[in-house]
Amino acid sequence: MKIEQASDRESIVALLASQKLPVEDLPEMLNSFLIARTNDQLAGVVGLETYGDFALLRSLVVHPEFRGQGIADQLIRNIESHASSKGLKEIYLLTETAPEYFDRRAYLRITRNEVPEEVQQSSEFSHVCPQSATVMKKTLNPL
Repeated sequence: MKIEQASDRESIVALLASQKLPVEDLPEMLNSFLIARTNDQLAGVVGLETYGDFALLRSLVVHPEFRGQGIADQLIRNIESHASSKGLKEIYLLTETAPEYFDRRAYLRITRNEVPEEVQQSSEFSHVCPQSATVMKKTLNPL
């Protein structure tokens, strides 16, 4: 498996849509997304949106054919390392299906009110993800 910068927007959108993840608010250029390839097939993707000193993790998905191989963990480690190297302080996320997964990766469950205002202005927080989604954060570089 190889982790690399996202390049093929069409296949990324197709994978996200197939797993019922939002695609309508994806940026045109996915230069803050990483993909995992296995045998030249798109196996997984994760994205990061930056808001000042904070980041929003979004669009973590592994193609069903490649699940159970540690691909999501490698994507998360790589995107967290990237965020940390950029000096970002915290990563936030919204999830409807995987809070336990992120619990195991040291993300803490928080309320929407605890999210910095700039991150709350993102499309994910403001209108894409439902109010019922679990909000989580991980501190990378303490303030």
